[in-house]
Amino acid sequence: MQTGAITSYIDVAQVTLYAFWVFFAFLLFYIRQEDRREGYPLEADQSGYFNRDDWLFVPPAKTFLLPHGHGEVKVPNARRDNADRPVPGVKLANFSGAPYVPTGPNPMLDSIGPGSWAERSDTPDLRHEGGPKIVPLRVAPDFYIAEGEINPIGLRVVGFDLVVAGTITDIWVDQSEQMLRYLEVLTEVGVAPRTVLVPINFGTFRKIRDGSRIFYVNALLGEQFAHVPATKMPESITLLEEDRIMAYFGSGLLYAVPSRQEPLA
Repeated sequence: MQTGAITSYIDVAQVTLYAFWVFFAFLLFYIRQEDRREGYPLEADQSGYFNRDDWLFVPPAKTFLLPHGHGEVKVPNARRDNADRPVPGVKLANFSGAPYVPTGPNPMLDSIGPGSWAERSDTPDLRHEGGPKIVPLRVAPDFYIAEGEINPIGLRVVGFDLVVAGTITDIWVDQSEQMLRYLEVLTEVGVAPRTVLVPINFGTFRKIRDGSRIFYVNALLGEQFAHVPATKMPESITLLEEDRIMAYFGSGLLYAVPSRQEPLA
């Protein structure tokens, strides 16, 4: 006599387990495809060869709508960094993954090692309601230095060789995160005075013998402030400019003086 109870003839728990395994395998494959939308296909370090048509593991292009009316972008797009921006350096050794040695006149601008930067959007990072996130205090009336805190405006900026690089003229704040990001500095080095941005996390406030304060930057020599990458606009900074400025100060930790590239011992 047939009862129609199929659960009496199959192991439901085992079928459920197999179904989960199949689902999980497809999920892993999908996730591994999606994480290849940027940075893939991989390019051979020495030969430069890359498989443009990796149909199995690289997913088909998907269109993403950018916020604030910045258009759309399709990825993956097989764009190659070194096609638009050749690396101004040579490999230290003939094997994949070997580091590069800068060959340009200023290694701190060669985008190598700690000074590398990505081709980010050359537009400001915006707040949810619009408008640049990072701006100087002079255009951010809702922000001010809290009572009892150090007001850095007017302090001297000094490189690790103790040469005065300039004077702080304003503070740039992140209006969304409510924190300091950069110090605006009028440099006194180089061919002519110019205004540059110094990342707040690359320096410390110190008291000197006469009791006054300075902003000490260990990453650069005083004269190297003359070559800090500039911003296009006086009261906003783009994502690309942020990357390049941070890369310049980061590169100083290795390339500011030749001795920083040598072993400690």
